[in-house]
Amino acid sequence: MLGPLKGIKVLDVSQIMAGPYCTMVLADLGADVTKIEKINGGDDSRQMGPYVNGESTCFFQINRNKKSVALNLKSQEGRNVFYKLAKEADVVVENFRPGVTKSLKIDYETLKEINSGIIYCSISGYGQTGPYSQRGGFDLVAQGMTGLMSMTGEKGERPMKSGIAVYDIGAGITAAYSILAAVIHKMKTSKGQHVDIALAEIGLPWFTWEAGAYFANGTLPEPTGWRHRVSAPYQAVQTKDGYMMLGCANQRTWEKFAEEVIGKKEWIDDPRYKTNLLRNQHVDELEKDIENVLMTKDKYFWINACEKAGVPAGPINNFAEAVKDPHYQARDMIQEVEHPVIGKMEMIGIPTKFSETPGTIKTSAPLLGQNTDEVLKELGYDEKSIIAMNDLGEIKS
Repeated sequence: MLGPLKGIKVLDVSQIMAGPYCTMVLADLGADVTKIEKINGGDDSRQMGPYVNGESTCFFQINRNKKSVALNLKSQEGRNVFYKLAKEADVVVENFRPGVTKSLKIDYETLKEINSGIIYCSISGYGQTGPYSQRGGFDLVAQGMTGLMSMTGEKGERPMKSGIAVYDIGAGITAAYSILAAVIHKMKTSKGQHVDIALAEIGLPWFTWEAGAYFANGTLPEPTGWRHRVSAPYQAVQTKDGYMMLGCANQRTWEKFAEEVIGKKEWIDDPRYKTNLLRNQHVDELEKDIENVLMTKDKYFWINACEKAGVPAGPINNFAEAVKDPHYQARDMIQEVEHPVIGKMEMIGIPTKFSETPGTIKTSAPLLGQNTDEVLKELGYDEKSIIAMNDLGEIKS
């Protein structure tokens, strides 16, 4: 069971999150990913805590299934090793600021002379072109720039970011499916290409309904806190022992909730609550009325009642509760992996399930330069040459 991308060779010259997340996805699905790291410290996320036995658990989580080769790309011999790897590679992924790869002589124009079929994916803050291309790009800046933070939090309060690095992860996912599209194109034409991914723009296409409203009549989306912008009640609601999520996303689920879950059939014809539009207009009253009922019993009583009635609902878990959920456990979304220094540690599993070629977690994240000697020997370097390159600071074993 080697995954659907078995045989695809990837050179990962990225670090921190967006690029490594992309290459982790490719590696999980069977691609052979060789991570190229600088000899002094490697990927910067290796210096990001928390640590176990001196090893970064941040790096551990998104660099599984990869080999680590430590090269000094500022040295000619280090670049020569990279060129040999690039000649045999299908894909290169990098997330330097535009212009850096050219100065290192590992840019697309250089590599396509070595390998005309190379698929070269650049992930940067603002893309390779445009007036902002030379700016550094960060997840939080992108959340602000695209308008996402204008919609989060509560109205009139300080703008709120997403709880996770949503644009870093989104850039990695966008890069992964874009690379696979380029691989399909190469299968048809034998031609490689440059794939340009911008952190600050990958989230714009996610504003589907918001774009529809704005381009139709200029309506700006505003923060709605724990509530949905359009549907009601579709929000967090308070019960006797805490909050739960309630999802009455259409009229039918609302009527089921009112009649079958909380025993308030009369609300179906209540002039304040008869339609979704009316419920939105009276959402403060609606929330208060619903919570007056829900506060009489525990959240799982109501979640179970909603499930029985076919009304979407669920708990608002903290992360510890989420990873212990029996559903995620049953679908292998939490897996234990052995690391040579950290020891055994759990990590998030693979969300795509293939019937014929399932992805697998084969190895934990590598130590810095763990595979340098192995890879160089495969390229034809002998032991004496490898020792000499180590001594000269061109590689790190």
